[in-house]
Amino acid sequence: MIKQTLTILAVALTSSASAYSSIATVDTTIKSPEATSTEVEVPTIKYNITWKCDDCTPEEQYVLEELQKMTKITDRNALATIMGNIKQESMFISNICEGGARVSYDDCLSGGYGIIQWTSINRYRGLGNFCAKYICDPSSLEGQTRWMINEPIFQKVLPHFEGGGQTVSYYMKPSYYWLGWGIKGNREVYAWDYTKRFVLV
Repeated sequence: MIKQTLTILAVALTSSASAYSSIATVDTTIKSPEATSTEVEVPTIKYNITWKCDDCTPEEQYVLEELQKMTKITDRNALATIMGNIKQESMFISNICEGGARVSYDDCLSGGYGIIQWTSINRYRGLGNFCAKYICDPSSLEGQTRWMINEPIFQKVLPHFEGGGQTVSYYMKPSYYWLGWGIKGNREVYAWDYTKRFVLV
């Protein structure tokens, strides 16, 4: 009876027009990094915004706010590390294809795409499938931020960021599992810079 009730609730929730106000539940089972958009967004309580970045770009401010609204991350270093990695990957440009071309989701035919440069076919398709299911634009910052937070591989490492109290260097480890970068670049430098620019609300 309980299982049937949960199934009915899940169907009702996924059809809701307010699916954006939610995040995927964290599954404690180990998922493959190649997992796609099989997760279901379910409503949750939004958390308070703790950190702002007044001199950040509108794109940076949007992602920072969404990370705090849609997760339990409150640690400045954790948020700064995620932001630093995104800056290294894309400079927060949502319609960027690896190599620098500015194209729509369907026109990026090789390499990574978007704010975290989704590269493998399963992760790239995961973005498209997610936006098709939840009615968002896979080329947009808004659509990509939703998928980034709900993507199973991010949900798997999310508890490391939500734990808090660690250094930027520590948070680079779950960041590597999340992104699997080939070149580290300036991501850690960017992260340290964000820690200096974030201010308490």
